[in-house]
Amino acid sequence: MHDENMDEGNRSGRPARGLVPGHRCTSRRDLLRRSAVGFGNLALLALLQEEAAAAAPRPAAPANPLHVRPAHFPARAKRVIFLFHTGGPSHLDTFDYKPLLQRDHGKPYPFPKPRVQFADTGNLLRSPWTFRQYGESGSWVSDLFPHVAECVDDLCFLHSVHGTNPAHGGALLKLHTGSDNFVRPSMGSWITYGLGSENSNLPGFITICPTLAHGGANNWGSAFLPAAYQGTPIGNAAVPADQARIRYIQPGSIPREAQRLQLELLGSANRAHLTQAGPEPNLEGRIHSFELAFRMQTEMPEIEDLSTESQATRELYGLDEAVTANFGRQCLLARRLSERGVRFVQVTHSNSEVQWDQHSDLRNGHAKNAKEVDLPIAALLKDLKARGLLDETLVIWGGEFGRTPTAQGNDGRDHNPEGFTMWLAGGGVKPGFHYGATDDYGFFAQQDKLHIHDFHATLLHLLGLDHTRLTYRFAGRDFRLTDVEGVVAKAILA
Repeated sequence: MHDENMDEGNRSGRPARGLVPGHRCTSRRDLLRRSAVGFGNLALLALLQEEAAAAAPRPAAPANPLHVRPAHFPARAKRVIFLFHTGGPSHLDTFDYKPLLQRDHGKPYPFPKPRVQFADTGNLLRSPWTFRQYGESGSWVSDLFPHVAECVDDLCFLHSVHGTNPAHGGALLKLHTGSDNFVRPSMGSWITYGLGSENSNLPGFITICPTLAHGGANNWGSAFLPAAYQGTPIGNAAVPADQARIRYIQPGSIPREAQRLQLELLGSANRAHLTQAGPEPNLEGRIHSFELAFRMQTEMPEIEDLSTESQATRELYGLDEAVTANFGRQCLLARRLSERGVRFVQVTHSNSEVQWDQHSDLRNGHAKNAKEVDLPIAALLKDLKARGLLDETLVIWGGEFGRTPTAQGNDGRDHNPEGFTMWLAGGGVKPGFHYGATDDYGFFAQQDKLHIHDFHATLLHLLGLDHTRLTYRFAGRDFRLTDVEGVVAKAILA
């Protein structure tokens, strides 16, 4: 007969090795049988704990999600202005001078082309514009940007940016959100989530005349982050800047005191629901949006009214010239929002189509586009510097990708995410500095390659945020802007 007190592996009748004779031992089977009720107790205790937590009192109202939060470490920049140019400006015709491309015009590209291309291209196509050196840094800039060329000693050029998607939609999402195939929070949302806003009467993230194509609102949305961190659009790309407004900002015929009473009544009902039902992020977001919209009525109309600006400022931004007035107004509005504490402002140069996407007629298309933005961009840089704001404001210039050094037709360039140029100014970057390089013809990022994840990691670092620590738990996983990648380009830090 088997002794249940004997080790199951020792059936000889002798005490198990290491046990004192006569000592009562317990088999594994016996242990499980005797403790089975205990496992049930553990499960019951867990359920009771969850019920107790659900019954505990909850805050009557959510805290202000845009309150200022401390950075992870001392920041070099306090805020961002992103000058986004849809369609992919050609780095080879703007800020990335390639003498061999000029020399070998019409010859085949001497190296293998990318495995995945948006479309077939032919032989090398030289730039139709002349490049010249400017400033003490001796930076090369084409004749497309004579006004920006005056500011090169304040610029930090990133010549080795590269992405993963040759299509506009995927590339726009990759640049704005870090992902080209999933809906993710935009970088403006991540930054506002991480730092909050310096002005409680304004949103922390505003996008001026954004494009509605190629991802649309996903490019400035907060995805699974709380709704308070999404971008607030002023107009869209199909609306002239002088007509772009935040909708319903004027109270109309309702007195402000009556509005306040309506808001308090609505808030009281919503907070009672929260107390009863528990956390509901969508409802909390609506409560905050109602209260913020009420406060914005006192400040936003004054910001959008540019009549208080001097004639000299209007001329600086080109507001009185038909060609530059639209983008000039956007840039001036960006300055006015930034100096009032808005954390992230995006200015988009676009129309209802893809503005810089010159698959043909490169000369006329890029010339028209550059004429519209060159003066306003330089004005923004000079204005921020004169007001002492450039040192604490990071200005970003770029598009979703560059263009190929090889031709489409006779005078066009195809999409090229393999290597292109963006530049930064202010906000703790080295002025008059050039980081990275493409190959001799400008097709591939080659030296100090800077992937979009690296760009995002560097952007967050300049704002005092560690990209590996800026996370948000959703669906059982910790997400971040840089996903599981990203290396800070420390060489560009001032």
